[in-house]
Amino acid sequence: MKYLNQQEAISVDEELFNEYKFSVDQLMELAGLSCAHAIADAYNPDSLRSNKVLICCGPGNNGGDGLVAARHLSLMSFVPYVYYPKRTDKELFKNLQHQAESMGITVSVDCPAGEWVEAEFGLIVDALFGFSFKPPVRESFRPIMEVLQKTKLPIVSVDIPSGWDVELGPQTDFDIKPDCLISLTAPKLCAKHLVNAKHYLGGRFVPGKLEEKYAMNLPAYKGRDLFVRLC
Repeated sequence: MKYLNQQEAISVDEELFNEYKFSVDQLMELAGLSCAHAIADAYNPDSLRSNKVLICCGPGNNGGDGLVAARHLSLMSFVPYVYYPKRTDKELFKNLQHQAESMGITVSVDCPAGEWVEAEFGLIVDALFGFSFKPPVRESFRPIMEVLQKTKLPIVSVDIPSGWDVELGPQTDFDIKPDCLISLTAPKLCAKHLVNAKHYLGGRFVPGKLEEKYAMNLPAYKGRDLFVRLC
């Protein structure tokens, strides 16, 4: 299986939109749904200290995946709480927020305190930054990154552990250490730097010709599964 570099990941996304005519909301829904299913496979809500899940969403498509995942997790015996500080005027993201809130999910702009997170939640989903991210982390996101760096709760990162270099992985000893990574479409090079972490592949929508063009050599999905556990 191939691990994509940053430019390959960007090019694959562009081809899905331009050549294969997928829309952003289509792929976001499929990606977020697969993330929810992978999380439910990796963590039984009854086995966690709490079935409450803190979902940290950034301003881009990675954050949109998190908003979608929150909605689906709420139907799987989890209780999501979304931290979504930097919002956009794009209709798609407004709709995703509205859909989550309409299902009774709290969507907050206030950075949660670390002590409260440790006491309240059983799991954290990191959907802050995607494969277009380049370090360093912006000042406005440093408080939540500090929470993620210090937490003792398991963290599930969506596609890229936030703060990591997309190709080189963690750059300091203070980078977050996810308990689980859900790679979307295909793993990125940074996934090779995971240590003692579960690794899933989600996003079951890659056309065969596109997979062949980039020599992805993706694993086969079982039956109707929306994810593959890689390790």
